[in-house]
Amino acid sequence: MKNDKYIPVIGLEVHVELKTKSKMFCSCKAEYFGEKPNTNTCPVCLGLPGALPVPNQKAIEWCVMIGLSLGCKIPLFSKFDRKNYFYPDLPKGYQISQYDEPFAINGSLKLKIKNDPFDKTQAFGSEAQARRGHPEQSRTDEKLKIDEEKIIRIRRVHMEEDTAKLIHQGQDSLIDFNRSGVPLVEIVTQPDFESAQEVVEYLKKLQQIVRYLGVSDADMEKGNMRLEPNISLRINDKELIGKLPNYKVEVKNINSFRFVEKAIEYEIKRQEEILNNGETPAQETMGWNEKKGQTVSQRIKEEANDYRYFPEPDIPPIRFTQDQISKIKSQIGELPEEKLKRFQAGFGLSAYDAEILTREKPMANFFEETIIVGKKHNVNPKQIANFLINRDIDINLTLPAQLIQIILNATQTDQIDEKELEKIIDKVLKENPKAVSDYKSGKQNAIMFLMGQVMKNFKEKIDAEKVRILIMEGLR
Repeated sequence: MKNDKYIPVIGLEVHVELKTKSKMFCSCKAEYFGEKPNTNTCPVCLGLPGALPVPNQKAIEWCVMIGLSLGCKIPLFSKFDRKNYFYPDLPKGYQISQYDEPFAINGSLKLKIKNDPFDKTQAFGSEAQARRGHPEQSRTDEKLKIDEEKIIRIRRVHMEEDTAKLIHQGQDSLIDFNRSGVPLVEIVTQPDFESAQEVVEYLKKLQQIVRYLGVSDADMEKGNMRLEPNISLRINDKELIGKLPNYKVEVKNINSFRFVEKAIEYEIKRQEEILNNGETPAQETMGWNEKKGQTVSQRIKEEANDYRYFPEPDIPPIRFTQDQISKIKSQIGELPEEKLKRFQAGFGLSAYDAEILTREKPMANFFEETIIVGKKHNVNPKQIANFLINRDIDINLTLPAQLIQIILNATQTDQIDEKELEKIIDKVLKENPKAVSDYKSGKQNAIMFLMGQVMKNFKEKIDAEKVRILIMEGLR
């Protein structure tokens, strides 16, 4: 969101819970969702005196893997630190985190910035539509023009432990320690975003990468992925480009793309009003109240020195070799952007179809498995893509061979005399001048109407694609 007077300056902190079997520094299981409160704990994650932490090697490797996937440099030396603050959900009075020697630094993620204004609900649709690709959604997205690519710089990717969970019931606040100590990766960007829409696009790409890696479900409803934007405004002046405002407001623990977009847009308007009155917004930490549709103040925002960071004395520094880093990198596999390009080049798919089929790794894998089966029956990748995108195919309940049979049954047609078909098409085109005019003026849906009129003339099942091609020829 930009206006003539101010430019938003937005950075992001994203917390991603890893789905390791055990917690970060103890042997308690990391899966806590749905468990009875305070049943998945031990002296370490309860912060009892004398309990010593032992780092989870798999969690550290997965943190490095996320960093590598985001183009980060992996330092050969790293360490854990104590972040000191008092809050009821932190039993030790400090959190084991990382400060000046994180596991990954200086990465980036490329965004595609769309210039044309559009209705986001039509373009992206529901999550279910997004997974299988909705026909109406396809027509909307194909009209969007990609103006430019934008690089979002990633400052650091570091490892820490999650806190306990506060549960508010009326006037009481209860604490569930099941989540305490779960491995948590924090991904911090530079303040490179200038709109809520850019933030949402980044978050969707980040979620997709993490899911492709298989290190987290990144399910925001379960709290696996939590979003914290830092928002401020600067005067729209070329001389101030690169200079940060003298304040920032952080909105904590948002758990949906829609809420983060709303929170950012609300904060931009709120801060504009304060700045227009000649005042400076307070540097504070806010929460998002969805019922009120506004941010609410929680506390004055702390600086790094308020946390009194110092090296964690109970955990030795972590040292990597280049061979270890190379081994972790070899486990990453094909990432979404690479897969998308391969689907376009290798299977002749459009950019839109390839994007739909690579959004989720299980769908991409199912598509490729079905192509292997399809080759035996002369079913090509484009036919398979069309069925997956435009039909309600549940890949969890359908085998690749079953989908091929569905496609074969749907495409079996009776033989029709081509001259008779062309004669009917000529007749339909003459009898429907408005539909012809609509098509020629850019209304693509008119072709579907004309196809319907042609096919009504035949009792037999005829090849719809052949009808479409002949109509297109007749319209030239």
